[in-house]
Amino acid sequence: MDTSLLPRSDLFAHREAIQLPASKVVERLVEIVGRKLTAYIGDVKDARAIDRWIAGGEIYGDAESRLRFAFQVARTLSEHDSPAVAQAWLTGVNPELGDRVPLRLMRENEIDEVAPAILSAARAFLAGG
Repeated sequence: MDTSLLPRSDLFAHREAIQLPASKVVERLVEIVGRKLTAYIGDVKDARAIDRWIAGGEIYGDAESRLRFAFQVARTLSEHDSPAVAQAWLTGVNPELGDRVPLRLMRENEIDEVAPAILSAARAFLAGG
């Protein structure tokens, strides 16, 4: 079988991150990375905001795009490894990203600017390289 014809493992995660309602994205992200990291990604100090978002409350600012992207990456990683490994990858210094932390890049930059590098680093990790 020609494996080059198989869709990349992150395509399903991408589709899911886009199609799910925001409340489900937040809920599933919490399942993978936990409440504290989800609050960090959403740039909120009070984790009760996470409960409001899961209940369908409005996600303010550009937090929704960051949460959707973080879910895409976390979902891709957790498909191939444990949630603990996905958390460690997201919070660790990453040599593929110039020794920067993926979650910090997501939170402190425009997603459009950092997404390609983060996805590339995640794919390299999954490929073992």
